[in-house]
Order: sequence, then C-alpha cells, then structure tokens
Amino acid sequence: MLLEFYGKECPHCVNMEPTVAKVEKATGLKFQKFEVWHNEENAQKLNTHDRGRCGGVPFYINTDTDKFICGEDSYEALKALAEGK
Repeated sequence: MLLEFYGKECPHCVNMEPTVAKVEKATGLKFQKFEVWHNEENAQKLNTHDRGRCGGVPFYINTDTDKFICGEDSYEALKALAEGK
C-alpha cells in the first residue's frame, strides 16, 4: 500500500503533486492521500507510520516494504518507492 501524507498549504507538498501524478500514471499504482494539517485523525495516522523517521510532510511510504521518503524528491526516487525497489 502506498501512502502520502501532506499539508494543504505545504509548499513542498504542492511542488510534489505533479511528480506523484506522473508516478501514478506511469505505474498504474495509486497513493492513498491523507491531509494532516487540518485533520487530527490523519495526523495520528502519520505518526503511526512515521515513527519519528521524518517528522513532517510530505511523507511517502510503501507499507509493503516499509521504505519511505521524507520531503521533496525526484520522480525516479518516488517511482522506485512505489514499485517497491
């Protein structure tokens, strides 16, 4: 399962939106998206998956591999995460 945690007004999250869309289109895989700045339940879910590794957004995790990305990253890195590489 691919999860994306973001903040609605987070500039880094906004910058990653096209990259996420490109990865989803290229792989056919979809990230489940959780806004955490205005939703306490989603913020708690972030803490459950983050476990102190990142401490902020954007945060991407492949729950099958437990690999994650903190912050902005490249298309290649996000695609590899999505594909479990």
